[in-house]
Amino acid sequence: MKPEPAISVLRAAGTGMTSGHKRTLALALSGLLLTACAAVGPDYRKPPPVDLGSGWTLPSAGNARPADLSHWWSTLDDPTLDRLVATALAQNLDLRQAAARIDEARALRDRVAGAALPTVGVGASVNRRGQSRNGPLPVGKIPGLDATQTIYDAGFDAAWEADLFGAKRRALEGASARLQATEAEAQGVRMRIVAEVARTWFTAVGARSELHAQQATLDTLQQTLELVRQRQALGDASAADVETVYAQWAAANALLPDIEARQRAAVLGLGVLLGAPPERELALLDGPLTPGTLPALPVGERADILRRRPDVLAAERRLAASSADVGVATAELFPKLSIGVGGGFQALSAGDWFDASSSRFSILPMISWRLFDGGRVRAEIRAREAGQRQAALAYEQAVLAALGDAERALGDYRGGLETLKRRGMALDAARTSYGHAKARYAAGDIALVELLAAQRSLDEAEFATARAHTNAAVQLVALYKALGGGWDPSAAASVAASTP
Repeated sequence: MKPEPAISVLRAAGTGMTSGHKRTLALALSGLLLTACAAVGPDYRKPPPVDLGSGWTLPSAGNARPADLSHWWSTLDDPTLDRLVATALAQNLDLRQAAARIDEARALRDRVAGAALPTVGVGASVNRRGQSRNGPLPVGKIPGLDATQTIYDAGFDAAWEADLFGAKRRALEGASARLQATEAEAQGVRMRIVAEVARTWFTAVGARSELHAQQATLDTLQQTLELVRQRQALGDASAADVETVYAQWAAANALLPDIEARQRAAVLGLGVLLGAPPERELALLDGPLTPGTLPALPVGERADILRRRPDVLAAERRLAASSADVGVATAELFPKLSIGVGGGFQALSAGDWFDASSSRFSILPMISWRLFDGGRVRAEIRAREAGQRQAALAYEQAVLAALGDAERALGDYRGGLETLKRRGMALDAARTSYGHAKARYAAGDIALVELLAAQRSLDEAEFATARAHTNAAVQLVALYKALGGGWDPSAAASVAASTP
């Protein structure tokens, strides 16, 4: 929108412009362009480092060697998980939307870049018109002038605004930074999808393990119930004993539908994550689902997450964009130079249309300067500067939030591994106890009901261990996500390379 009021200088030249005039005009314009040696507004500088502390709060974390976080799921040696992740990366609809957002941001950047170039249009027309003989121009009284005329016109128009004070350069800087922020956010979507696929898969595998353990417990309780009923028939057990065992069996049996539903829901969720109908992966319910081995703490240096977390990278790029916005607003304080050039051929006869004597030419340089606008430009500058401060604080907040996420995930996974370790110890003890009970039963030292009690304790330990393994696996996924694992190395390198 053209600012008002403005000082406008208008100079037009027709076909009679001499070569000397053109040379003088060219030199004047060149001098003005040479003054555009620097863009106004602040040059972007990366924010000062945020205090990251002395290292991880868990001493054992600093000693762990980092795994390949870009493809962390491949280190788990699970072919099914590898297939699921590869399919999701190729077909997931959230990822495809993120790719479309990148295309949109790139197009917007290209549009801003195009604003620095001249605009050129061409056209041609044939205009048949009749003028009033009684109008202000006495057509009928001018010898040789017909009231009805046909005007043939063809030519071009070009316009260009010189970027004297860097407004367009700053706008391009901002658009490029926003494109890079969008690319970083797309990496965040990728990491989230990978983590969600892995978490859902581990949930399905864990539910299968829990289902087997719960079914074993139920079978043991069924055998115990039959034994107690036999003893009741012989008078060695009461009806209350039967009801007690039956209540235990019924409670264990009531847990099966919930476990089966969780397993089915997880597999249905995988289908959607893979960009397919929910039933896409239902065949997994018929195959073996075996829990994998969980690795140690894959963390590395604490500062590494700042180079991998998309939210931190995106926040830094948004800060760069807000800095460029200050320059765009500041440039409104200074004059603007625009140049219009037009040329072509115009004639009253089609035979003379493209004759040299029918040529036309015009140059329209214009300087405009907003002298007074009620303080709107300076208010806009203050607003952009405030936005820059907000972006700087948002970057610092993103860094601290990333550290907090990583620390919590690290503690949760460490706790999950310790719980799994202790559940394993309890499972070993239950197996040993069951082995002793089995030997004593074979020797006739204990009754079958005592053997079944030891078997039930073993089944419950296996169930608890299966659930602990599932929880630890889900916590491992959360840790990899918090550490910034799962990015596309080529895309991440592109964002990092474009950061000053």
